[in-house]
Amino acid sequence: MKIFRGFHHSGREPACALTIGNFDGVHRGHQAMLSLLAGEARQRGVATCVLTFEPHPRDYFAQVLSQPALAPARICTLRDKLTDLERCGVDQVVVLPFNHALASQSPQAFIDEVLVQGLGARYVLVGDDFRFGAKRAGDYAMLDAAGQRAGFDVARMNSYEVHGLRVSSSAVREALAAGHMEAAARLLGHPYTISGHVVHGRKLGRQLAESSAGASDGFRTLNLRFSHWKPAASGIFAVRVHGLGEQPVPGVANLGVRPSLDPNDVNGGRVLLETHCLDWPDHLGAEGAYGKIIRVELLHKLHDELKYDSLQALTAGIAKDCDDARALFSALPAPTYTETRRQTTRDRI
Repeated sequence: MKIFRGFHHSGREPACALTIGNFDGVHRGHQAMLSLLAGEARQRGVATCVLTFEPHPRDYFAQVLSQPALAPARICTLRDKLTDLERCGVDQVVVLPFNHALASQSPQAFIDEVLVQGLGARYVLVGDDFRFGAKRAGDYAMLDAAGQRAGFDVARMNSYEVHGLRVSSSAVREALAAGHMEAAARLLGHPYTISGHVVHGRKLGRQLAESSAGASDGFRTLNLRFSHWKPAASGIFAVRVHGLGEQPVPGVANLGVRPSLDPNDVNGGRVLLETHCLDWPDHLGAEGAYGKIIRVELLHKLHDELKYDSLQALTAGIAKDCDDARALFSALPAPTYTETRRQTTRDRI
């Protein structure tokens, strides 16, 4: 899959079947849309293309208006969005920066300059609630009329439902916020996942061994930065980690701001996913995971983040989480795995 920041690139396909959206989570509704797009592209002999935006438009307006509550909780990072789009067979993705120029562009200018001149759209597929242009003044009827004049086809896809529930990014966010990981997985079509490079932290997990004889060599963690200040999920989770060897490794993860730690730590108060493997892979040694790209599936929420008043209390809390996770995994049937997600896109982001 080819990835472009903007559309002024020589390697971009000159014509495409296009869909437009934020694609936060790339849920089953998105997947159905991309499947339909692929069929239309084959009929026309053109590439499939997804036009998406970074930051999310509502993030932009939240910042401009100084109203952070307007920003949506983020389901996935750009890395994971692109990985999922590649997994769906998309040929190319164009990421447009959502800024003042794009926010103030008229609907007709968006059609002429972006869809026709910029991307060479021959077919445009949108959702049933699609709006575009300054003040969201553009709608499906306007896009369809413009397509007839400019020579591209326009179609829209109705809502996708699972057991009577409309599948949407909002529904995924609600499930994640409530800690209903099984419901989120049904909407996404797979377990909720966060991936990235393992980065250095304070290495506090190793120090916890000194506060409890039962902590062995401590609770070393694999740290991933979540590149948004408002993740859709937060708390303590039972997880499986992919990318450390041939088989996934069970673990416990904390997604959030780590209220028991110094806010001025080495990660600067960023949101982190900190994962402790229940059985640390021996071949990694103490330092062997840094720089690796791993994928963490958040399978079950154990509880919200807690603030502990001492290292001893934190050690005891983590030990209990590990015991609870082990009990959970022991009750699950042994999984079989076929690794279908590739890391080629993530290696480039």
